[in-house]
Amino acid sequence: MKVLALETANEQCSVCIADEHQELYFQLDARAKAQTQTILPLIEQGLAQTGAALTDLTAIAFSRGPGSFSGVRINAAVTQALAWANDLPVIPVSTLQALAQAAYRIAGLTEVTAVLDARMQEVYIASFKLDAQGIMQPVDEEQLLSYSDAEQAVKFAVIGSGSALVKPEQIQYKAMSATAQDIAAIARVHAQQQNWVSAEQALPVYLRDNAWKKIPEQGKP
Repeated sequence: MKVLALETANEQCSVCIADEHQELYFQLDARAKAQTQTILPLIEQGLAQTGAALTDLTAIAFSRGPGSFSGVRINAAVTQALAWANDLPVIPVSTLQALAQAAYRIAGLTEVTAVLDARMQEVYIASFKLDAQGIMQPVDEEQLLSYSDAEQAVKFAVIGSGSALVKPEQIQYKAMSATAQDIAAIARVHAQQQNWVSAEQALPVYLRDNAWKKIPEQGKP
């Protein structure tokens, strides 16, 4: 089993290839908003280093949002194109769940409330707890909330770019972000269970109905 995992939803770009036991390849390009230039070269590099072809993959996993509109759209588009061309199934992974998985990987946290800045005085938020397989699982639904409503929705330690917006006193994990490593960790379990979808269902999740609008049209100052 081999899973290709892609993460561009947080305005950076990373690619990971993993089998059922370990990570085989990981590369991160931390330059902001450079995903369109870097994602395909990183995929090619990963396949070359692991000696794999796209047709050898079991599935392609991607961070499906919520997150940066352009980043989520790039992730979904690349995933769809590769999956269609190579007749591969797809594993969509929540960006908030991936952020929670990063908190476990980096800091050993087992209960977190993941919060991402959604701009327009709102945040994306959901809470997660570690399961027996070492995967952070949701304990509530993903939501797009105002700062004040999100503050009331916090259940555990707050992590992510929106943490200071809802809990200014809890900024220890504000800079934490997910990578393709976290997408791969979650997707590995889904792949073993053949819990995946077809390429046409590799759809982004925005949580905001007007996410497609340009920033000035969204009312952002």
